[in-house]
Amino acid sequence: MFHWGKWKKRMGSGSSSKRPIFDENEDVNFDHFQILRAIGKGSFGKVCIVQKRDTEKMFAMKYMNKQQCIERDEVRNVFRELEILQEIEHVFVVNLWYSFQDEEDMFMVVDLLLGGDLRYHLQQNVQFSEEAVKVYLCEMALALDYLQSQHIIHRDIKPDNILLDEQGHAHLTDFNIATIINDGERATALAGTKPYMAPEIFQSYINGGTGYAFEVDWWSLGVTAFEVLSGWRPYEIHTSDSVESLLQLFSTVSVQYCPTWSKDLVSLLRKLLTVNPEHRFASLALMQTAPYLSDVNWDAVYEKREIAGFVPNKGRLHCDPTFELEEMILESQPLHKKKKRLAKNRSRDNSKDSQSENDYLQECLEVVQQEFMIFNREKLRKRQEGMSESGAEGETDANDDLDVGATENEETELEPEAETSKLNMCGSVCSSTGSC
Repeated sequence: MFHWGKWKKRMGSGSSSKRPIFDENEDVNFDHFQILRAIGKGSFGKVCIVQKRDTEKMFAMKYMNKQQCIERDEVRNVFRELEILQEIEHVFVVNLWYSFQDEEDMFMVVDLLLGGDLRYHLQQNVQFSEEAVKVYLCEMALALDYLQSQHIIHRDIKPDNILLDEQGHAHLTDFNIATIINDGERATALAGTKPYMAPEIFQSYINGGTGYAFEVDWWSLGVTAFEVLSGWRPYEIHTSDSVESLLQLFSTVSVQYCPTWSKDLVSLLRKLLTVNPEHRFASLALMQTAPYLSDVNWDAVYEKREIAGFVPNKGRLHCDPTFELEEMILESQPLHKKKKRLAKNRSRDNSKDSQSENDYLQECLEVVQQEFMIFNREKLRKRQEGMSESGAEGETDANDDLDVGATENEETELEPEAETSKLNMCGSVCSSTGSC
């Protein structure tokens, strides 16, 4: 296993071995976590490994600078990702545990997956076997089936967003461009990563029409499986390619499958990479009819009893080491110096006129501060367990059972109108773009 001691020391962590005790009624905040090291970054923020001080559990913490999110029109996407992650939990999804904020940043604390993402392993020239990809296909099929049951389109399935745990099982992450569609609705926005986007997304953008739905994620899964197996994608698509040229590409170019792949695998990939979404394999039920997956024990897959075809080396971290160097050396506002920096900023703010030099930015920051959605899955679970016990104790009283159920719903379910209000209010002030 990777040794964390030197990282704790390097990041300036306290040397006390005693676990702190936090007030259960207090909201989880930045001080509840020990920063160990930086492991990644993207357009929406950075990711580091943290340890919760009281329980010593390890997590990944994603943090996004508020001012940068406002300037880049990303506030709505951050809020939407939070809205989605707070409502879902699945064995093959990177689940949210806590969300909180401070003056500078918004934080999401999620499951820590130490096996690295599939993109990293492709760049390390790992040769994935058919058996390995078969397990990934099954695990992602279960994840997509769950998301569809929750009315969620991920819209960014790709090797970068599939993380492996230490046993080699796949987990879907990064919901920052996901969207929710209710029964009968369709999405219309041009959203995703071009080489993995389904043809109907481009078609909808050019010609309008009825839009697209859950089928787009299954196309992306097909592209991802093809790439993980071969090292290249079925269509040569670049970010700079025009939408018009891509539509022509899909109508004129045939996918070339490796002759060494099994016939049943090629047949399944063809079904996933069918240009017409009406004829595409786009559900768990259809995937289960594929001859390639006829011998799969789906209960064993869900319970992670299927042995993964590729198990990451447990003796190392599977991420680019430059993330750590950038955070330690180049970052102007390093996370491990946040506490001192915020204290200094508060002292300075108190000593000058409260009128902001940039009223618009200040107004946006205030809206984010007010409308940010705080979440604590640990506390939610304890509440649900307590209510379950209360329900068991009062089984003989039907009225008590009804009262408990009503209270649980009131405390754990968000009002749809309130969620929409938050997103619209932030969008109106911060000019965030986030149409479905």
